[in-house]
Amino acid sequence: MNNKTIESEKLSSKLQAIATVVHDTVESCQGNTVALLSLLRELEQLHREIRDGVFQQSLPVNRRQLYSLLKDIESEGGWPYIERMKLQAFLANLPQEDTQENNPELLENNRSFG
Repeated sequence: MNNKTIESEKLSSKLQAIATVVHDTVESCQGNTVALLSLLRELEQLHREIRDGVFQQSLPVNRRQLYSLLKDIESEGGWPYIERMKLQAFLANLPQEDTQENNPELLENNRSFG
């Protein structure tokens, strides 16, 4: 086994450990919207810190390295992205108990939301 393979296996193991911790946290927060929202915010902040810090510092300095990075991005599933839930999708998940209460026009016209 070469050094690159060992490093790759170590990284894979660390990533799996992170994923396990996140999944365990999600499981313990089920039903607690505020806690789950906190978790999402923390993950988004970590994404931003990595992207704007060490990732940008590690970007290629020549065309050959850039080409290699782009090939890797393409073959490994694309660019990482954390999508935010759109308000309409959020509202679609609300039960339709009272049409007046869940009317999007009311939300739009209510100054306390903006």
